Amino acid sequence: MIPGFGGRRRFSDLSEQEILALAISSEEDDARIYRLYAEKLRGEFPASAKVFDGMAEEEDGHRQRLIELHRSRFGEVIPLIRREHVAGYYARRPVWLVENLGIERIREEAAAMETEAETFYRKAAQRTSDAATRKLLGDLAAAEAGHEAKAGKLAEKHLDEDARESEERASKRQFVLTWVQPGLAGLMDGSVSTLAPIFATAFATQDTHTTFLVGLAASIGAGISMGFTEAASDDGELSGRGSPMKRGFASGIMTAVGGLGHALPYLIPDFWTATTIAIAVVFVELWAIVWIQNRFMETPFLRATFQVVLGGALVFAAGALIGGG
Repeated sequence: MIPGFGGRRRFSDLSEQEILALAISSEEDDARIYRLYAEKLRGEFPASAKVFDGMAEEEDGHRQRLIELHRSRFGEVIPLIRREHVAGYYARRPVWLVENLGIERIREEAAAMETEAETFYRKAAQRTSDAATRKLLGDLAAAEAGHEAKAGKLAEKHLDEDARESEERASKRQFVLTWVQPGLAGLMDGSVSTLAPIFATAFATQDTHTTFLVGLAASIGAGISMGFTEAASDDGELSGRGSPMKRGFASGIMTAVGGLGHALPYLIPDFWTATTIAIAVVFVELWAIVWIQNRFMETPFLRATFQVVLGGALVFAAGALIGGG
């Protein structure tokens, strides 16, 4: 145990056998990660899945060379040492965290993995005095540095122009279905549905504190309701709309944001100042929704304007009339 390192070993304290064992376990982990990426992508991005299958095979080859070297120098028993046992050693992000961020994020993570592995092998090569070990570690450092080119060759083999365009369309569609569509529905609901209670309360009481509390309650309540409704409405298996949890978070958070946008101005004590700012915020919110609909949902601009701005104006007028009456 080493004070200050949570019981982990310093890299500088590892023996040459332990360095080889660490390299072997790291290659095993990386190959497993690439295969998990491939399985994640195989349904929607089969060409990219083949690229990651090829990279996993490369890591298997590295592992086999390391095992053979360990067998020739130290015998059959490989010490159990992994990344988490070494202080300062680069750590892989959890696969579940990366794979949920989309294909481009997965590709970026793979590139970072190769760079980190190259750095490790170069440092490891400097720590060994055995010529064969030093040569192999140096060769693996060069191989990891060349993996970007290898990935490029695999991409050229499996990702022709049509396949890449198809995957890009599928990625965009998945992003829209999982994040934009439920988020937009939430933003519309939060922005429009809370107009009436907030402005009815505002004009009825002309009390900014009460209006803020009503707006806060309406926004948070609507957000929770929309989030659970979206998550429970479709598990995404047949529709292809993605994780219900992601859609629920997108819908719930954007619903709350939509309502809070014109509730927060009522933190200002002066009623007319707060109301003027709130109305301005509503104006911006409604036009932002129109832009999002037009940009991501390909809704014609005039139709989106009619649906959102006119609808919002009517709800606002209803709230103002009820409160002013």
